[in-house]
Amino acid sequence: MKLSKTLFMFFIVLLLPVLNNYSQPINHLIDEGDKYYKQFNNEKALEVFKNAEKTDPNNFEILWRISRSLVEIAEKMPENTGEQKDAQLATFKKGFEYADKAVNKEPENSIGYLRRAVANGRIALFKGLFSVAGVVNSVRADAEKAIQLNNGGNFVQGVAHYVLARTHAKTSEKWKPARAILGLGWADNDVALEEYKKAIALYSGYLMFYVDYAISLDREDDYKTAREMLNKAFSCQKQHQDDERRLAEAKNIMAEIKDK
Repeated sequence: MKLSKTLFMFFIVLLLPVLNNYSQPINHLIDEGDKYYKQFNNEKALEVFKNAEKTDPNNFEILWRISRSLVEIAEKMPENTGEQKDAQLATFKKGFEYADKAVNKEPENSIGYLRRAVANGRIALFKGLFSVAGVVNSVRADAEKAIQLNNGGNFVQGVAHYVLARTHAKTSEKWKPARAILGLGWADNDVALEEYKKAIALYSGYLMFYVDYAISLDREDDYKTAREMLNKAFSCQKQHQDDERRLAEAKNIMAEIKDK
């Protein structure tokens, strides 16, 4: 027994340099991919993360980042023809597949569920909420699971509350009796308002949080608070590739409600 322990420790000592050399390139690629993501260069980020995947195909940190890149790329794909729309949907679905792999790899980590909720949410909006009620229910379940696990830091938790809020908000725009038949009667703009508040309390820097919160406030005729949220949106630094579009949307909303 004593000899076995000695041999075991000997092999561990021999393997340590190999393990360290293995992890360093992966971490370097993840850092490089994140740098491109922050520059809104999602195509280059995806290229880097896919290279990392070749080295370690089951790495949780790589899997969810590939999902993120695919969804961001799909958001900007052209959709003028049927063929282009098919390609866009296929990319969204690929993003879902990678997020699903991440969840299966680390089922106790919030960000896997969050990325799966985001990918599924894009699929639901693409297809139409009423045509994929099951997908909408999955978005809600994954966002709630990410919140329940309560890990990943304030940013991850803030976005999870935002995704849950937006799911309630977008779904509740539809006629409730029709929603109820499809199992979507749970959606409630009042719940969305509370979830937006939680998202902002956890992470106050995302422009989209304030814009979508203002939209839900507008629906409740709370124009004063909506204007406050839009003004906060105007002061946010750009952190997402969609911020320019959302900023223009915020300006249009402000113009509509400024005298209400």
